[in-house]
Amino acid sequence: MSLCTSRSGSAMITCMIVLVIASAMAVALASISGANLQIADNQRHTNQAFASAESGLEVMRFWLSRVQMPSSTPPSEYLGTVIRDVQTDLQENLVTNLMVNNDGSIPPVPLDPTTGQSFRGQWSKQPTDPMILQVATTGTSGMAARAIVVHFHIEPYRFPIFNYGIATKGAIRFPQNPTLTGTAQNWEADIYVESANSLVAVEVGGNANFDGDIDIGNPSANVSFGGDVQIAGDYGQAAVDEHITIGADPVQFPVPELTQFNQYATGPVIGPSTSLAGGMTLINTTIQAGTNPTFLGNVIIQGILLIEAPNVVTFTRNVALEGIIVADGDVLNPGTNGISFQGNFSSGPYPSGSQFDAIRSQVGSSILAPGFGVSFTGNFSSVNGVLAANDLFFSANASAVVKGTMISYSQNPMVVEGNISMDFDRASAVEIPAGFDLLRVLEYDPASYAMPF
Repeated sequence: MSLCTSRSGSAMITCMIVLVIASAMAVALASISGANLQIADNQRHTNQAFASAESGLEVMRFWLSRVQMPSSTPPSEYLGTVIRDVQTDLQENLVTNLMVNNDGSIPPVPLDPTTGQSFRGQWSKQPTDPMILQVATTGTSGMAARAIVVHFHIEPYRFPIFNYGIATKGAIRFPQNPTLTGTAQNWEADIYVESANSLVAVEVGGNANFDGDIDIGNPSANVSFGGDVQIAGDYGQAAVDEHITIGADPVQFPVPELTQFNQYATGPVIGPSTSLAGGMTLINTTIQAGTNPTFLGNVIIQGILLIEAPNVVTFTRNVALEGIIVADGDVLNPGTNGISFQGNFSSGPYPSGSQFDAIRSQVGSSILAPGFGVSFTGNFSSVNGVLAANDLFFSANASAVVKGTMISYSQNPMVVEGNISMDFDRASAVEIPAGFDLLRVLEYDPASYAMPF
């Protein structure tokens, strides 16, 4: 065999070996590439499944945020009530692509038919706490699925009206020179005026000195200032432009539930034959309907003063309120019900003594008289909580600290005469004032966010 033939055979073998190795590498690279594509596709579906679960959670948060249950709802009925409320809400809003079954399950909701993305859900009681609603949502994409579980706490509802120092359905009139300040921050003296029946929502005859902003619900209403105006440090037209909102979002005016206070009126009963000639201390007292009493001396009110309707109650001298006045009238039909404070008025906390222990937890409110007109024609120095009445009228040159919201339910103007000064101290006010624990809502707990798979 020649040397030339030997070398040619070796080259062929070498080429075959190289070809085999190259083919093996090509197969391996193709396999790796295919695996990478499969991994990428799986990751894409996983990410889409997670995004679907997140979308489902946001949808559920939206509808659950609209639920408002009466506070009388037993905890054992929370889940069923939530489900029924959302079912009704969906039906009223003509939503057909989302459904909540009576057992709290949510059938698959398609998100993107081209990718097969969808989510489903389940609402259930939290096994160890009846005040928690557990919400699970599972997102899918292709064969991938991801789940999210969160908690919603069932809590009392804080009405937005308590973000204001004054809130009135009717217009508000200041014939002279009002000064309304916030003790620590300007927002404490914010004002809301619905003024549906008046095109002049706020009228000031003299100079106005306001710390807080003014929100006016009626989009057609306006304001009238007879003198200089200062709001939150701005003056004149700049104050109006920067701190008065016309057509503000409407605010709900909650009417307190007052029958719960009847249990605390365990003291004396004032009727038509009761002598009211001298000074008196009223301890957990009831004024019978139709009595229409006129108190001729100084009065100290301790604990609760329960005024039955109809009644017109007049205090001709000084009143020191150490507790809460409750007058349960009808806002829709107030009649002539009224409470008149003609002397000096001050309000403070409950006194010491075991006879007030039962009511001591009822805090944050001072006078709750939704079907009564309440007037202060003497000076008043303090209001130790929410003052809610059908009508409010002030006429003295008073200087007062107000530790709550003043609420007027009537479409009649709220009138604040005199060179009155009110300092609103609400930074540490009770979030749910006594009498206003009316609803339960669902509060999302972001710290509960978990992904079981």
